[in-house]
Amino acid sequence: MSDVANPEVLLFASTTQSFLEKEVPLSRLRELHAAGISFEADWWRRAAELGWTSLLVPEELGGGSVSGDGVADLALVAELAGKTVAPGPLHPVSTVLAGLVEAPENHEETIESLVAGELVASWAVYEPGKSWSPLDAAVTATRTDAGYRIDGVKDRVEAGAESAILLVVAQCEGAVRQFLVPADAPGVRVESQRSIDMVKSYARVHFDGVEVDASAVVGSAEQTAELIVRQGHVAMVLQCAEVVGILETVLAFTIQWGFDRHSFGRPLGSYQALKHKYADLKIWFEACRATTNAAVAEVASRSPGADMAISVAKSYVGEHAPGMLQDCVQLHGGIGVTWEHDLHLFLRRVTLYRSMFGTPEEHNLHVYALTEQLEPAS
Repeated sequence: MSDVANPEVLLFASTTQSFLEKEVPLSRLRELHAAGISFEADWWRRAAELGWTSLLVPEELGGGSVSGDGVADLALVAELAGKTVAPGPLHPVSTVLAGLVEAPENHEETIESLVAGELVASWAVYEPGKSWSPLDAAVTATRTDAGYRIDGVKDRVEAGAESAILLVVAQCEGAVRQFLVPADAPGVRVESQRSIDMVKSYARVHFDGVEVDASAVVGSAEQTAELIVRQGHVAMVLQCAEVVGILETVLAFTIQWGFDRHSFGRPLGSYQALKHKYADLKIWFEACRATTNAAVAEVASRSPGADMAISVAKSYVGEHAPGMLQDCVQLHGGIGVTWEHDLHLFLRRVTLYRSMFGTPEEHNLHVYALTEQLEPAS
């Protein structure tokens, strides 16, 4: 994702990969699942010390990126995290920071705490029964003498039970706005939701007359829609980058399995039918990586084409990755469907991401709509 010729990026990548392999190998993932733990707070603080949380934050707010391109550096972290299906709130914290750094007024202390790993925050954008429509909020924020009163329900809030603060999207006086709400504020009730992933946790959050002061608002009414779009782009880039890391890892050990296993005195991978399947998987993987790299570049540069690029990547990766991992399961034979094999750990994460922040079908429609806008009138 980043310039591999840059020695600082290479050092950052190798340090990150070593940390992930040592601290959260797949065996640790199983231990966390057995204990009912999503991630450990101390582990996340140490991850933050490596610079994961500072990449989108400008230096004047206490952050800084390795290469000068924070989005690309963050995508690199996500890709490496995919190789071990790492736990942790990288996605929600980064998405919240992507919004706060654009409108930091009154939120400098929160940004500092998030960068230090002392706080975990999540983006409360989804609502029950709704697909990905971030600008269409049913949760309301009503102005009061002291600030705002927030009412409604959000769900699919990643790390909702582990978050100390929530960035809530709500309708306020006819416009969409965002508010920082403490998770322990009176009237906030967090209800855990089941997830197909081994450690990724989600929650439904109820807001019943939650009072916040005027400083809780993030950004002006005029800039909020743009902030939400930016946050969505960051969230989707991280998902695609992580899936690329997953695919690279799974394809590598699946192909190696084909060389290690023998049938009638020949490696399984030497049979023509399997060679064709490996070739197909390699082609699809390279396309997933290419579309993701293009999306990272467009989002990083804030290009007008970012919306198109991210939808293309999310559509292609979301459509192909689950099927690719299912093929890998089949290529492993009977052992591939067992609980003991690690394949399902990767498959669960990819399947989860397919449905979050827009399905491939929804992004296909979005690409079509954008294409229609670009075509000149006849």
